[in-house]
Amino acid sequence: MKLVYAIVNDDDTYAVTKALQKRGIRATKLASTGGFLSRGNTTFMICCTNEQVDLVIDCCKEHSRKRKQLVSASTVSEGGMNLGQAVEVTIGGATIFVTDIERFEQV
Repeated sequence: MKLVYAIVNDDDTYAVTKALQKRGIRATKLASTGGFLSRGNTTFMICCTNEQVDLVIDCCKEHSRKRKQLVSASTVSEGGMNLGQAVEVTIGGATIFVTDIERFEQV
């Protein structure tokens, strides 16, 4: 058994949820916030068999898209940049961690 943590942008949560449900994969969703831009994310916790890990990752890849966003330079760096200047950064996609499960129970 594996535990997959998939952190996706809030904009992609619905699509990822539907893709997982379509494949019969159950997930627990937690609201989370990114540390860099303090934007909303959803962290999926998915317990699955070893064989399902690639399917879970593929669902996240297919339905979590990267996008460009303008942010204030003060968010990106506190030194050497004009505070009024905007900087383009890439956000979105998915950050995925896979860990072994020693024991799993649903009660």
